[in-house]
Parts: sequence; structure tokens; C-alpha cells
Amino acid sequence: MKTTTLFATALALTLAGLSGATAQEAGTMSLGFGLGGVMPKSDNGTILGGANTLDIGDSVRPTLTFEYFVANNIGIEVLGAVPFMHDIDASGLGRIGSTKHLPPVISVQYHFNGGEQFSPFVGVGLNYTAFFDETAKGAIAGHDLDLSDSWGVALHAGFDYKMSDHGAFRTDVRWIDIDSDVKLDGAKIGKAEIDPWVIGMSYVYSF
Repeated sequence: MKTTTLFATALALTLAGLSGATAQEAGTMSLGFGLGGVMPKSDNGTILGGANTLDIGDSVRPTLTFEYFVANNIGIEVLGAVPFMHDIDASGLGRIGSTKHLPPVISVQYHFNGGEQFSPFVGVGLNYTAFFDETAKGAIAGHDLDLSDSWGVALHAGFDYKMSDHGAFRTDVRWIDIDSDVKLDGAKIGKAEIDPWVIGMSYVYSF
């Protein structure tokens, strides 16, 4: 599915729930347990002076969120996850490596007053992505592959479907700005422009 379609779907679902009068009150907290799929954009940058384009694979892992409402309808959310793992391919070279990363995000979110069951929200935040356990493979096996850590903006939209007084099913989508310098044996050989969409599904418990 194209990323533009994913964003349009998430936006439509958000706007669909704008009626009603259910509020998220100041002091409310929530924990979310689910799965997140990190899907990098199709053009992931180049290495070796532009001679080879990068293709970074998708990854799905368990996620955890915590949100605290600092005011009615306004929450501060922290996203965590089990480390994601991605294969790294380069045109003309095939698979050249793999890496793990953790992409924690802190967001400010606005939850609209939804109806009895739907509560849409939008948010914006800051992402820090830490790469580790990089492994060189194939044509560069035996060399030291390194991806630099990244800071970037993260956008968020989704909705909660109320299942009980405290529980809800959440569907959401994020876009995260992730750019990383690619180094081989300490020398920069290019830049990975990952900029993934992150599609999530989770169970959220409020208290």
C-alpha cells in the first residue's frame, strides 16, 4: 500500500470521529500494548558517491506507549518498542548488511471529543533513533559498518475505539524523519534517508 494512501486513510478515520462530547480529562494516564510496523520509504538514499541506491527493509515489533494528560484533551505520550531489525540492500551489490534500532518518540497530542466509542487524535513530537548491532554482509562482509544516530520530527494520527470504561483498541500511523550517515571502516560512504511510516495497532488501558 502506498504511503499516501496510508496517510489519507488515517486522516479520514480521524475526521470521521470528530462529533460527540467525550473528553480526556487532565490527570488521566494510559498504557498501550501492541505491534508497530516500520516501513521505510522506497528511496532510502545512496552510497559510494551515488553509485548505489539503498533499500532498507520493513520490520514489525511489539510496542509500548505511556500517555499523561496535562490538560483536558492534551496528552504527552512516550513511545517505546522492542528493537526493530532491518536488512540493508544496495543496488548492484545485493544485501550488504543489517542493523537494529530503537526509535523512542515523545509527542504532544490533542484528543478530539469523540462520540461514545470513537476518539480521534493528532500529535507532533521529537524522535531519537539509536542504531546498533550493525553487521556488514555480502560484498562488504568483514568490514565495519556503522549508521549514525538520528534526531527528527515525528507526526502522529489515529483513533481509539472504546471497548470498556477503561479499555480501547487503537489504530494509528506515524511519519518519522530519520536520516543517518553510513560509514564503512570509519569513513562516510553515504546517507540513509529512511523516513518511515509506522503503522500501529494496540490495546490501550486508561486509569
